[in-house]
Amino acid sequence: MAFEVKVVGKTDVGLVRSGNEDFIHLDENHHVYAVCDGMGGHQAGEVASMTASETVLNAFTHFSRPLLDDSKIGINQTLPPNGEILVKSIRLANRSIFNMALVDQALAGMGTTIVAVALESDIMTVAHVGDSRAYRLRQRDLEPLTKDHSWVAEIQETQDLSEEEASSFVGKNVITRALGVRENVAIDCRVIKVAAGDKFILCSDGLCGFADDDEIFEVARRHQDDLEKMTADLIQMANDRGGSDNVSIIAIEIISVDESPLPPIEVFTIKEENEDVLAAEDAWIEKLSSFSSPSGETQSDNSSDSGTNWVMLVSIFLAFVIVAVLILWLQTE
Repeated sequence: MAFEVKVVGKTDVGLVRSGNEDFIHLDENHHVYAVCDGMGGHQAGEVASMTASETVLNAFTHFSRPLLDDSKIGINQTLPPNGEILVKSIRLANRSIFNMALVDQALAGMGTTIVAVALESDIMTVAHVGDSRAYRLRQRDLEPLTKDHSWVAEIQETQDLSEEEASSFVGKNVITRALGVRENVAIDCRVIKVAAGDKFILCSDGLCGFADDDEIFEVARRHQDDLEKMTADLIQMANDRGGSDNVSIIAIEIISVDESPLPPIEVFTIKEENEDVLAAEDAWIEKLSSFSSPSGETQSDNSSDSGTNWVMLVSIFLAFVIVAVLILWLQTE
């Protein structure tokens, strides 16, 4: 039986912010999906989240086999092939964003969270950095597949407090891990088995920061047979609560799988790279940077309609070409 999934992704600027620093990654060719929530002023957050998506896409599209074979960037953990490429590409994304900020003062301080999944056979690898989340939709509740890298989550765990109690001690949005803020990065990862009928939700904290798991579950449960309606209503719920943040959601339904002997793996952390690995990653970044921005396999953070911005840019470019040709023709007359 062929592996098949259905995926719907939507992003929304919200009701307060003028720009959208989120970016959703929808790569149906490789079954890799991610939500990136950028941070940083002067559109730097938008650059960070888009760079993360582009890096992951280029890694899977152009360098899957070489990345798997390169022992210099090893992760010291046996993962399914797509899972290993995903983790390595997230590391490369971190390095790319960090290096960009070093050379361009306007981008200083930028970063992005990421929650990403890579599917193959009957296996899903989940990797994340920051406080964007992944859930599995079950019959009676949502099963969290990630744990926030935030002060609130750390206080909850160490002092056995509720999220509301922990939030009273520190800012709710203070995160302890993100891509691009340091030269190396630790990535939390897990591998789970999936089956036909399973459903998953990836989201930025524009949703989970303003609705608890029970509230998200109630909306998702009502529309579990309509992913389009599910994502639209979840975004509407976030906006109904003030819409003070960008909100992005990807809903995934497993249609059919290929059974495999690949085992699940409990949550573990891929530790920060050492100097030798960082040097090898810099060489990889040069290779990845030779490829242009994606134009169809990722979805822009500034619109819920896939490809809208790219169509506009192409149209403007063609208009300039036509004007230039007319000018040259008139000069020859």
